[in-house]
Amino acid sequence: MKTALRNKYLSIQRFNRYLLATSNNNLRAKRLYAANIRLAQAFHPIMSLFEVVLRNGLNSVLTTHFSDPDWIVNQKRGFMSDSSLAPSHFFLRTCVQKTESNLIRKNIPITAGKIISDQTFGFWVAFFLPHHYTLVSGQSLHVFPHKPAIDNRATIHRKLEDVKNFRNRMNHCEPLCFSGNNIDCTYAMAIRGVLYDLITWIEPDLVPYFQSIDTTDAKRLQIMSILN
Repeated sequence: MKTALRNKYLSIQRFNRYLLATSNNNLRAKRLYAANIRLAQAFHPIMSLFEVVLRNGLNSVLTTHFSDPDWIVNQKRGFMSDSSLAPSHFFLRTCVQKTESNLIRKNIPITAGKIISDQTFGFWVAFFLPHHYTLVSGQSLHVFPHKPAIDNRATIHRKLEDVKNFRNRMNHCEPLCFSGNNIDCTYAMAIRGVLYDLITWIEPDLVPYFQSIDTTDAKRLQIMSILN
């Protein structure tokens, strides 16, 4: 990419961090910027698949809890409308209603499956917040039947929040390869470790499949090679 285009559309401030990390070596900075994007790209499949696994796990648990495969529709008037949720502006209910409105506008029939598949990662993570967790009688934790005894709602919520925040950075091509101003992928790989912990706690037999599509370590090594 030409420098003028880069400065106009990516911003000087964004690229300057890569220059600083490479001692103002423009060629190495460009390599590092591209390598960071490739690392984000490598995280995308395992992050997206984990979201599907978490979503389907929660849907299964809550379907059983409410004895209702359409719980996500019917609970708009149930726990999602509990007065205790007023401070959160009835987040879950609002998300469901937004999806329903979009489906109606597009003349698409409203089904529980369509609503479930449309919800964001944040929607599912919210089931581990205290107010939602209590209203579903702690059922959210049953998604992780293989978790260590020491882990509870609060620790799992923190891990999910860390994954969610990293996912947002990844999706916006933010730097994943720095510690301060140094080239360092430690944090990114720590999130990868958290992700694998959560997958293992849901179903250990899923791990080999995640590993089969996971190229993050190879992309990390490419980034670290820029130091040489």
